[in-house]
Amino acid sequence: MVYSMIMKYKLKIFENLLRIRLIEEKIAEKYKENKMRCPTHLSIGQEAVSAALSILLRKKDFAVSSHRCHAHYLSKGGSLKKMIAELYGKKTGCSSGKGGSMHLIDLQCNFMGSSSIVGNSIPIGVGLGLSIKVKKQKNLSFIFFGDGALEQGVFFEAVNFAIIKKLPVIFICENNLYSVYSPMKVRQPKRDISKMVNSLGIKSYSMDGNNALDVYKNLKKIIKKVRKSSNPIFLEFKTYRWREHCGPNIDDNLGYRTKKEILFWKKKDPLKIIEKNLGKISSQYRLKIENKINSEINKAFKFAENSPFPNKKEYLQGVYAK
Repeated sequence: MVYSMIMKYKLKIFENLLRIRLIEEKIAEKYKENKMRCPTHLSIGQEAVSAALSILLRKKDFAVSSHRCHAHYLSKGGSLKKMIAELYGKKTGCSSGKGGSMHLIDLQCNFMGSSSIVGNSIPIGVGLGLSIKVKKQKNLSFIFFGDGALEQGVFFEAVNFAIIKKLPVIFICENNLYSVYSPMKVRQPKRDISKMVNSLGIKSYSMDGNNALDVYKNLKKIIKKVRKSSNPIFLEFKTYRWREHCGPNIDDNLGYRTKKEILFWKKKDPLKIIEKNLGKISSQYRLKIENKINSEINKAFKFAENSPFPNKKEYLQGVYAK
């Protein structure tokens, strides 16, 4: 089947989104085997932003993330084999088996690290933006975090520094409404996050984070603008995680989210939205893509299973805090 150029980019975003979904679902399925001995935070339901960004990011761009980092790492071109091996604590992992799910780093694709400490990677991303300016380079620094990071003082300090120094930084807040089991209403005053951040002196936008094609169109314009001006921008994407905050399970039985709320957001399933928008995609094409992705996933888990654990003599290599 021959597709137009416009259809090709749409199909690529669809493939990226489906890939992230299937990877995360396989992690959830395999987690019960007790071979991944690290906490894991899944991105199921939150894949649209990463899926769209993956075809806009350049290899030389920097990216840092938070504890929910799998999709961001993959969108930056990170190795699936290395990521799964890291979850298994293996020597072949992207952090040599010492970081686990929340601490991914891969200098080969300029994914400069993720952290379990809320807001911790934000100043790192701003520092990378400063390095770009000092070296007079053309790349950007992308900083991923959740709504909880806006409750940390370091967020305001980092944004202020990026504004004053006019750094090529894009702050990306994936607002899934919850910090563990606490909704925003018990953590923050009633406010519009993007308007609040805009008042700090940085251009800020709030968007639906579920329609990957709309995300792509908006991000394409914004990223082009930042590449040209080298001024920072803040983006809030409204999204929703489907599974528990930490772990592979569905925790709807706990009652901290109403059934009405859950159903509302599941109707905004990023995968269903993009499939509906594509329309013309054949079932044969979808099956072909799904089979290709599943084959890649199976190879990655086999690689992780067969990889060695780090040697005891190497435990402290590459460890800068203990």
